[in-house]
Amino acid sequence: MTSTTKGFWLGLLSQILFGVLYLFSMWMAPLSGTDVFALRMPVMLAGILTIVMASVGLGSMFRFFRQKLGRDLKQWACMLVGTAIVGSQFWLFMWAPVNGEGVNVAMGYFLFPLVMVLAGRLLLKEELNRLQTAALILAALGVAHELWATHAFSWTTLWVCAIYPPYYLMRRAMGIPALYGLTLDLLIILPFALAWLLTQGHILPTIAAEPRYWLLLPALGIASAVSMSANLKASALLPVNVFGMLSYLEPALLFLLSVTLLGTPVNDSAYFTYGLIWTALGLLALNGLGSLRRSRLAAVG
Repeated sequence: MTSTTKGFWLGLLSQILFGVLYLFSMWMAPLSGTDVFALRMPVMLAGILTIVMASVGLGSMFRFFRQKLGRDLKQWACMLVGTAIVGSQFWLFMWAPVNGEGVNVAMGYFLFPLVMVLAGRLLLKEELNRLQTAALILAALGVAHELWATHAFSWTTLWVCAIYPPYYLMRRAMGIPALYGLTLDLLIILPFALAWLLTQGHILPTIAAEPRYWLLLPALGIASAVSMSANLKASALLPVNVFGMLSYLEPALLFLLSVTLLGTPVNDSAYFTYGLIWTALGLLALNGLGSLRRSRLAAVG
C-alpha cells in the first residue's frame, strides 16, 4: 500500500468517525450537550496520551514545549488563545446537534475551507487563480442571500468558519506539531471539564445508573482519539489538495445526519444558500484536482 493510498483510507476513516461523533449527544441523552462535551474531554485525552506514548513519548513532547514556550509570555498567550478557540469548538460540536443547530454548524464547516482560502490571500498574500476567486464570489453570494432571506446569519455558523481559521493560522505560525498542540490543549481544558462534571450533581449518578454509558464513554474516547490521530496522519501522508478535498466529506455527513437522524428543520430558501456554497466547494475541488494532476505530470516529466 502506497503512502497516498494509506493516507486516503486514514482520511476517510477520520471523516466517517467525525460524523459518528456528531451523534453521541443524541445517544447520551438525557445528558445535555455540555455534559457530553465535559465527559468527552477526559476520555479523549486518555486516548490521545496513549497514542503519544506509543509514537513519540511524553518526554519528547514535554521537552519540545519547554524549548518552544519556556517562559515566553507572548508564546503562552498565543497558545492559550488557541486552546480557548479549540475548546469552544469541541463544546459546540457536542452541543449543537441536540439544540437545533446541527445544520448551521455543518454550514460552518462547509464555509471553513473557503475562509481559509480568503485568509491565505489576505494574511499570507497567496495568489488566487480563477477557480478560487469564483468560489469565493459564489460563497459570498450564498452568505448575502442568507442575510437577505432571514436578516440574520447563525452565530454557530460564524463561530466555526470565522473563529476556527485563526487557530490553525496561529499554530502554523508558532510551528507547533498538531498532535503536540492538541495534547496540550486537552491537558489545559481538562480541569474545566472535571469542574463541570463535579459541580453538576446529576451527571455521575446518571452514568452510574445506566449501563449503556459504560459502553458509550469508552466508545466516545476511542472514536475521538482515533478520528483525530487518523486525520493528523492523513494530513501528513496526502498532498494538500487531496486532503483538502477529502475534508469536504465531514460537513456533508454532518448536514445529512442533522437533517435525517437529528431532525433539524431546513427552510426551503436555505437550499439556495447551500447550493451556492456547495457549488463554490465544487470549484475548489476542481482546482485541487487540477493542481494534483499538474503535480503528477511534473513528477513524471
